Amino acid sequence: MKTKLSDFVRPLLLGALLLGNASIATSVSAEVRPLDRIVAIVDNDVIMQSQLDQRMQEVRQTIEKRGAQMPPTEEMEQQVLERLITENLQLQIGERSGIRISDEELNQAMGTIAQRNNMSLDQFRAALERDGLSLETAREQIRREMVISRVRQRRIAERVQVSNQEVKNFLASDLGKLQLSEEYRLANILIPVSESADSAAIQAAERTAMETYQQLQNGADFGQLAVSRSASENALEGGDMGWRKAAQLPPPFDSQVREMSVGEVTQPVRTPPGFILLKVLDKRGGETQVRDEVHVRHILIKPSQIRSEEESRRLIERLRDRILAGESFADLAKNFSEDPGSALNGGDLNWVDPNSLVPEFRDVMTNIPSGQLSEPFKTPYGWHILEVLGRRATDASEEFREQQALNALRNRKYEEELQAWLRQIRDEAYIEIKI
Repeated sequence: MKTKLSDFVRPLLLGALLLGNASIATSVSAEVRPLDRIVAIVDNDVIMQSQLDQRMQEVRQTIEKRGAQMPPTEEMEQQVLERLITENLQLQIGERSGIRISDEELNQAMGTIAQRNNMSLDQFRAALERDGLSLETAREQIRREMVISRVRQRRIAERVQVSNQEVKNFLASDLGKLQLSEEYRLANILIPVSESADSAAIQAAERTAMETYQQLQNGADFGQLAVSRSASENALEGGDMGWRKAAQLPPPFDSQVREMSVGEVTQPVRTPPGFILLKVLDKRGGETQVRDEVHVRHILIKPSQIRSEEESRRLIERLRDRILAGESFADLAKNFSEDPGSALNGGDLNWVDPNSLVPEFRDVMTNIPSGQLSEPFKTPYGWHILEVLGRRATDASEEFREQQALNALRNRKYEEELQAWLRQIRDEAYIEIKI
């Protein structure tokens, strides 16, 4: 099966919605094409026919991979061109803001993508070539996505703040309690309405939205209609929004989705960006969050300029022998341990989450029976001995709920800010479409 570049880059950028095989303006426009021409002027830049053709080809491949029906070419071309315009505007903002991606950062990103797909860079390059993409093209795509992500981070994410009181209020609300029970994988279709639209334009958009709803009720493919009609950022992905909590959705969708079954679609709802239809693709979650914890104590001896690695090892071995001979673990920890956080407590780390510890310490702690003194072992911090005093499974649901509430509120604010900002930069830009 062919490996799409979008399959590699999608896990890389957190918080940014990657655009299946995003456009590669520099590489594509560098190719000499006799029939190449300008299809849109975007402020101080242009979009070429070759870029539009390249993205159209990538979108077709994505749709074919999903097994969905191909929308009409003209509708898809308008959708793809609008996406290219939005990307271009963000890249121009990044250029004016002085955002640069260094070769070191780009190399690290490429290495991360290859590693996450269990590939070496050579294997990654070969996979790209099988898909008709060069390594240079892939680097340019990833560079552009990183620039867009940083532009959004500066313009949007840094402005989004959630207070502790907002989290408490949210958790105490009926909606907050509701959102903890289930998570929804959603898809959307947005029929846009301009802020300056008159009543005739609004009515036309509403008719289109209702026609779309009726087509869906009659069995039309949601993904195909999203590609051909939706103005949402995820339109070219079939409208797939990923997994969301109900609290991340604006009213009335936050309460509607909990009443819906998988596969159901909402009727069009008027929102500031336009008329929106939502489809529930899947549901999950609601389980109690249980965390394993271990009560452990240890003694740490660190090598130093006056004590070699070997001398440190011999000292920890002597301390272990003294404990086995009957001396107090706690007293020896107070007198010898060089972990300032636990020495005064007799080496006691209290109840800890194993996942918060370095692997070397965690492995010994996990495998040793309670009440048994470990053999000396080494971590990046030095030489240790440890004793497990107990194990328990703790209900971490409250901490989990607080984190989920924080994420939900932050994501909701981010999405609202992002959509408003994208509309703003589009409305303020000089756009001249040549086709």
